[in-house]
Amino acid sequence: MGKKNDTTIENRVYLFESLASAYVSAASEQLGADEPAARERARRALAELAYVSCVVSDTAHLSAEQVRDRVLGLPEATEAQDEDDDAAGDDGDDNDTGKKRNK
Repeated sequence: MGKKNDTTIENRVYLFESLASAYVSAASEQLGADEPAARERARRALAELAYVSCVVSDTAHLSAEQVRDRVLGLPEATEAQDEDDDAAGDDGDDNDTGKKRNK
């Protein structure tokens, strides 16, 4: 991966700071737990927040759906898949519950 500019790094830091602050407030007992497994789970959660912060900061050029897919580790859609979805009538609305609405 190429060198990140200062703005991207700053965005990563600010986003992680916000997410981590909220998490630490909610999980302070786990971070200071006597049980090593509980502390490890809390540290892993912080690591995931750091990862998410990086992905979000590095993908400002992508749509929200594409960023979500990257955070979830889903394979990137190709142009051919996008064209197939369009041909099949997929409007890109991921909130489709399969129910038809009366118009």
